[in-house]
This record gives sequence, structure tokens and C-alpha cells, in this order.
Amino acid sequence: MPVKIERDDVREMFSEIAPTYDLLNKLLSFGIDRFWRRVAIRSLLDGLTFGRPARLLDLATGTGDVALAVRRRLPGSTNLRIVGADLALPMLVLGRGKTDRYGMSVDFLQADVLSLPFCQSSFDGTVIAFGIRNLEDRLAGLREMVRVLRPGGRLVILEFGSPKGLFGWIYHFYFRWVLPVAGRLVSGHSTAYAYLPSTVLSFPSPAVMCGMLEEAGFANVRNRPLTGGIVQIYVGERPGAV
Repeated sequence: MPVKIERDDVREMFSEIAPTYDLLNKLLSFGIDRFWRRVAIRSLLDGLTFGRPARLLDLATGTGDVALAVRRRLPGSTNLRIVGADLALPMLVLGRGKTDRYGMSVDFLQADVLSLPFCQSSFDGTVIAFGIRNLEDRLAGLREMVRVLRPGGRLVILEFGSPKGLFGWIYHFYFRWVLPVAGRLVSGHSTAYAYLPSTVLSFPSPAVMCGMLEEAGFANVRNRPLTGGIVQIYVGERPGAV
């Protein structure tokens, strides 16, 4: 049963859990989230041809972990601009604190994926990690991502999946019963970590998601499961000459 998502509710919820967001990501994923992000970043950068100047966009950036990891991966790229966009301003404030602390350059701004404040063909690559399921209209969001990518540009999506078999049963038990309780105890938020499993369990299958990417206008669409299917990486490219 699809979960009804309202963008104002999503913004308010993520704003409220911002102070404990990074801690809970590490605790609830047992630290594997760092590995998932590294693989997603490799999928984004490996073989990607950059324009001049080079520009990358991290959507639903949260506190900027993906954007900062990209900057660490390309430390000598002085002409590379990395933009991190998110609906929740408190998340962005924490992200700016990280860039100041680590001396790294990332431009953070508050923006809605469904109406991005960028010109057509602005970016060489776009990544969205654990954010696509929170969009009020996923297809409209994907079309915005196509629009802001230059021809030949690449999108990478990192999102939770739905593993099968005994491992899947354990995973679903953890997601339904353990994660909401642990999340509520640490964050103090009564509903945020019940919302998470509801959106994950109702998320489209990889085949449906790949079809949605193609419908939005992406080419060379593919997906890759990680950690037994707990997460999926989706890759698509905007058609056209580089």
C-alpha cells in the first residue's frame, strides 16, 4: 500500500530529528551506511566526464555526508563545485558546520527536488541517497533531475531495498519492530522512525524503479543490490552527446 507523502510534513520531520540524524544513521545501520555511500560515489564518479567548470549536485543531502565524501574523493579538484540541497534547513546548518570544521568547500542551499532552482544542463552528475522515497511525486522529481543534468550527465540513486528469504524476514522484523523503538528512544521523535519502515516497505521494486527512470527520460538505466539487497543503487544517464 503506497504511503501518502506530504513535502511539508517531510521537511518538518527531518528538521526535528536533525540533531540526532547522523548518530542514528550509524547506530541503526551498524556503520554499513558509510560503505553504501562509498559505492554510490564510485558509481557516480567512475568514468564520468566533467564539464568546465565541473559541477555535482547532492540532493536530499541531509547533513552533507555524501557531498563531503565526494569532496574527499576529489580533493585536488579546485574547479569542482559541489552543491548540497535539502528541504530541511536544520540539516543544512549542521552540514555547513561540518564544512567549516573540516575546511572543505560545499555549497548548501534549501531547495525542493520537485522544483530545483537551477538552469537546464547545470550539472555533470547528481546523487540522491535515501531521499527518493520521500518525494511527494517521484516521477516529477526524476524529471527535474534529468532537466538539470547536462547531456551525458549521470544520476545515481542510493535507496533501501527489500531482501528476500530468511535474510529478508530478519531485515523486515528489524525494520518493523526494532528500528522504530530504537529511533524513538534516541531521537525523542514519536513517529519519524515508524515513517521510515513504512516508506521502505512500500517502495517500488527494482524493475518498477528502473522503468520509472526510463519514463522520466534516463538512458542506460541499471541497478545493483548491496548487502543482500538491503539497499539498491540505481544509475541512469541523460541522453545526448557529452
